[in-house]
Parts: sequence; C-alpha cells; structure tokens
Amino acid sequence: MDFKNLLLSFDGRIGRQSWWIGLIVLIVLQWIVMLILGLLFGTSMMGGMDPNMPPEQAAEMATRGMIPIGIAGLIFLYPGLALYAKRWHDRGKSGWWSLILLVPIIGGIWALIELGFLRGTDGPNQYGPDPIAG
Repeated sequence: MDFKNLLLSFDGRIGRQSWWIGLIVLIVLQWIVMLILGLLFGTSMMGGMDPNMPPEQAAEMATRGMIPIGIAGLIFLYPGLALYAKRWHDRGKSGWWSLILLVPIIGGIWALIELGFLRGTDGPNQYGPDPIAG
C-alpha cells in the first residue's frame, strides 16, 4: 500500500479497505503524537479527573491539555481530508462532501455509512478507474 499517495494526494479513488486501513493508521499516529506532545507540554489526557482537585486547577489542566489535541488535529487535518476525498471520489462524489462531517451527529453517521460500508461506483468514473477492478 502506497501510504504517501493514500494520505497526501487528493487525486484518484480508494476502496473501503484502503479507507479503513488509512483511517486506523491516522488514528493510531494521532494518539502517539498526542501522547508525545502531552509529555512535552507536561499534560495528560486524564488531567483534571481527580474529584478532590479544586475546580480552578482542574480547569487550568484541561485548558493546557487542549494544546496537544489542537496541534495533533492540525497535523492530521490534511492527510485526513485527502483520505476522505479519495473515498468520496470512489462513491462518485466530490471531496467537498467531507463538509458533511460538520453537521452534528447526522453528518458523522452519513459519512460513516457512505464511506465505510457502501461500495464505490462500478467501473471508471470522473475521478479515475475502479480501485477494485485492479
């Protein structure tokens, strides 16, 4: 599997299997980066979970913990969008359909069903050859 093309290019199509593998790789890498950044910033993903901690201290820890999450999110935004765009292309739709993820609850469910479970269009489409027809 060509991960460079999978995660850095918006061109072409990918099937469900490649999408799931790419998504799992991105999630695992993002967790690793968040843990490393958390160590660098002196934060924890569980910071502020002590019920005996004063509310001001818990709020400060939670705020500081958002820094690694924000940085990791920005690092993985481009590869995630590339992955989603190619999968939308396989469904015969524009990569702009990724914006449906901004719709609370329904958007995530819609994208999961369309990208994770439904087969792409048979044969070539306007975005390239069928990735399964190999």
